[in-house]
Amino acid sequence: MERTYRIHIASEMTGVSEGLIRAWERRYGVLKPRRTASGYRAYTQADIEVLKRLKKLTEEGVSIAEAVRLLPKIKKEAKEHVEAQETPRKAPATEQYTRWRQDVLVAAERLDQQTIETVLDEAMASLPPVAFFEDVLMPLQREVGERWHDGKLTVAEEHLVTQAARQRVLTLLHQAPKRAKAHVVAACFPEEDHELGLMGVALRFRHAGWRVTFLGARTPPEHLARVVRALNPELVALSSVGGGSEDDFKKTLGEVLAALPAKTRVVVGGATGVKFADAVRALGGLGADDPAVWDQLLA
Repeated sequence: MERTYRIHIASEMTGVSEGLIRAWERRYGVLKPRRTASGYRAYTQADIEVLKRLKKLTEEGVSIAEAVRLLPKIKKEAKEHVEAQETPRKAPATEQYTRWRQDVLVAAERLDQQTIETVLDEAMASLPPVAFFEDVLMPLQREVGERWHDGKLTVAEEHLVTQAARQRVLTLLHQAPKRAKAHVVAACFPEEDHELGLMGVALRFRHAGWRVTFLGARTPPEHLARVVRALNPELVALSSVGGGSEDDFKKTLGEVLAALPAKTRVVVGGATGVKFADAVRALGGLGADDPAVWDQLLA
């Protein structure tokens, strides 16, 4: 059965607001989504691609009325894109990973959002989801961060890359299998804004057969605890990226652990979580720096 998405998910995946999607359908007949038994709109992956292309055209200055005239071509390209993604491909050589990353960085320096998205779409269509995240996106994000730190990229360029990456990981998360041999709640530290790495962890868990409840950035300890008490997951995955001292890290982690029910199993990752992995273990958590931990969790 073809996978479909409710309108709020379609909005998240495409960056087109729910109201605008409805307006385009009502005024221009852009899409005719299916309806579920409950009457909700159900969008196919091809519909998602059509919305992405329309959004890109309107951002380039094309009016929606003009873009609608291109609908037959847009829908044909969208269908071909989806079919190409579903067709198994030969794995690209590792040199190609480097070329993809370099092409994105060059496009970012030129503020060329369209090329950034085109390159990432090519990489995403060529690789399995977890490989795309781990071999393309994460090294790319590290290099973007290093260039920003060195003053070679501004916040604007960093945001162009990060938002494009985030949108694609969100798409992969929604497409991932829904098996549920175990349940993990994924959340960032209370003051942590960076959630892309945690989204990648959620993707790994989903493809390993876990059910994932994703809370994301800036999750207060008391809210996390309420979710954990209600859902009783096998694991809580926490992410801390933003730096700070070891004492600050231990204080925050201690507050989070103290809020959770007793015997809750917790794994802590992110750049800061890995840096202070010994402190994580001293407080009773699992350190994400240990490959054996991931082998055990994902097996």
